[in-house]
Amino acid sequence: MSELPANDEEWREMLTDEEYEILREAGTEPRFSSDLLDVKDEGVFVCAGCGAELFDSDEKFDSETGWPSFWDVYEDGNIETRLDESHGMRRTEVVCGSCGGHLGHVFDDGPEPTGKRYCINGAALDFEADE
Repeated sequence: MSELPANDEEWREMLTDEEYEILREAGTEPRFSSDLLDVKDEGVFVCAGCGAELFDSDEKFDSETGWPSFWDVYEDGNIETRLDESHGMRRTEVVCGSCGGHLGHVFDDGPEPTGKRYCINGAALDFEADE
């Protein structure tokens, strides 16, 4: 995507209701609801809001949590993190570094080599298979 929406109305027109709720309002999809949970193909997971490359399929793993999970990011700078103290919890939120869309959260209980578990809403992602 070359140009990001200029305002909330344009975001609402571009995204589905579920994508809007997650990306723009920091919502969460129901556990085990994402079609991306079962993706085993080679490719890249990109932001559903702007197309930024976020996670490589080689870093995807089954965390058994109900959300697509990754142990590393596609490229440093493509995501940003910030403190999230909503819902009476203290977590690290993951947002798209390009459009600022909410993706999910990162935890320190993932596999080696990073020990990270990027727990990401599937509705915040699109999958682009390698050709």
